[in-house]
Amino acid sequence: MQIRQVIKALHLLPVLRLIWSAAPKWTTIRLILVAIQGVLPLPLLYFTKLIVDTVSASLHQPDLPRLLALLAGVASVMLITIVCNAISEFVNTAQSQQVTNYMQDVLHAKSIEIDLEYYENSDYQDTLQRAQQQALHRPATVVNNTLEVVQNSISLMGMIALLLSLHWGVAAVLFVAVIPTTMVRLKFVNVRHEWYRRRTAMDRHNRYLSWLLISDWYAKELRLFNLGQFFRQRFNRQQQQLYRETLEIGQQQAIANGCAQTLAGALIFAAYAFIVYQAFQGTLQVGDLVLCREALLRGQGALSGVMSRIGGLYEDNLFLANLYEFLRLKPKLVEPIRPQSIPTPMQQGIVFDRVSFQYDNSARQAIRDISLNIAPGEVIALVGGNGSGKTTLIKLLCRLYDPTAGRITIDGIDLNQFAISDLRRQFSVVFQDYAKYQMTAQENIWLGNIELSPDHERIFKAAHHSGADAVIQTLPQGYDTILGKYFETGEELSLGQWQKVALARAFLRAAQVIILDEPTSAIDPEAEAEIFQSFRQLIQNQAAILVSHRLSTVKLADCIYVMENGCIVERGTHEELMQQQGKYAFLFETQAQNYR
Repeated sequence: MQIRQVIKALHLLPVLRLIWSAAPKWTTIRLILVAIQGVLPLPLLYFTKLIVDTVSASLHQPDLPRLLALLAGVASVMLITIVCNAISEFVNTAQSQQVTNYMQDVLHAKSIEIDLEYYENSDYQDTLQRAQQQALHRPATVVNNTLEVVQNSISLMGMIALLLSLHWGVAAVLFVAVIPTTMVRLKFVNVRHEWYRRRTAMDRHNRYLSWLLISDWYAKELRLFNLGQFFRQRFNRQQQQLYRETLEIGQQQAIANGCAQTLAGALIFAAYAFIVYQAFQGTLQVGDLVLCREALLRGQGALSGVMSRIGGLYEDNLFLANLYEFLRLKPKLVEPIRPQSIPTPMQQGIVFDRVSFQYDNSARQAIRDISLNIAPGEVIALVGGNGSGKTTLIKLLCRLYDPTAGRITIDGIDLNQFAISDLRRQFSVVFQDYAKYQMTAQENIWLGNIELSPDHERIFKAAHHSGADAVIQTLPQGYDTILGKYFETGEELSLGQWQKVALARAFLRAAQVIILDEPTSAIDPEAEAEIFQSFRQLIQNQAAILVSHRLSTVKLADCIYVMENGCIVERGTHEELMQQQGKYAFLFETQAQNYR
């Protein structure tokens, strides 16, 4: 390992800037304490030498006042050391917590800034996990290592000055003795880092298996299909493999460290033997012997501390590269330099003009050459099998992705000309995998429009329209009941009940377009009929997009688009499509037979 490589890897400034931004006050106090703590060993050693010399001289002529004064000096230095250590421990705790909180916020901010595309990419998941594992504690470790380098360097310079006053060769031994252990440390830092990166995917898979075993989402199936032992054994096999590899690296490092430390110990012993010989010859006083011994041991400790902490900084920066890799991710959706205002209300509506799209991690096009119009206040429906491109179309409309070909416009203006946050405010969406917030029932609905007050009357109206109100009224604390079992006193809902809460959230949002992706898949037919009987009144002249496999739901749409393999294969009203006797008519009749 070349020193140049180490220095190149120590990109401390970005991390130190993060630390300073997180906790400037505590960082300043720690710097002052480090300087004081670095200097304190020097007067303590010098007082010790003077005491030994004074005691030696006092055997013939006692000098009690001088001895008491020196002891008072030692006591003062020790008291200052104790006070500084106590303060330093408190400051270190405060700074570390503040840095952790700050880094958590940085991680969260970046997570919500990047595009949805990253979350649907396995490579990104590896990057995110590495960042999450390192971001919270590594920056604080960098600060500790940096300040330890400063403190040990101050002590080291003092010890070297003391040793040079006795013999230059002893000071030289310090530097030679620490080289072997430092080289071993740096070598195995690289070995561990490379192993860690190679094993990220396996480690993430094991975390997934652990989640399967402890999550309430899978608890029923694990028991019914007797999958618990199967997943447990798979988890343990992979953990054992990781354990064996970790043990192998640790064994190699232990052997190398043992050899390096034996060599370093031999050099230090030789230097100390030389000092004893000098004292035996009468070249040095007894106090000089004690001073040299202590300075040699403390100097070795300080130099080892410096080199070890530099190795630690090198390791920290290798692992922090994972954090930098994450923070360097940039949104692929470009914000316009001069965003245009959203037409409110829409006059011409939304137009998909020959739109195609392909996911980066897929070889096939998700949608191909799609053209359709949505007039203001119009209700359209998207019908088709799984994988036909319906949900992808919704993602493009909400600008979670940009089309790979064609364009989408509102009143003739391309979506990429609007500020993304303004554009998304125009849509209220319930996706198939709608969110279940472990919060109160009232908050679950209020999250659909947080610009309202948390107790706004529209929350209760939205709940009434979606059918959620009847469910919530049966809960122990009504709208103040926490939904889900994640927290104490929480009440779990059925899938259909959760879906009604999600619908209420969508109805609450003040948007020009409401999008319901399989909005009633878990709701019983009676409740579904009640919701859609008054659907026109519920959406209040909003345009609406319905995505559903239940064709009884889409009959009310002004226009139905039938999708297959990413293309629109049929379009028209329910009556028109039934007359065509095409795919829609076949699907409708197939479903209808089940009710006859």
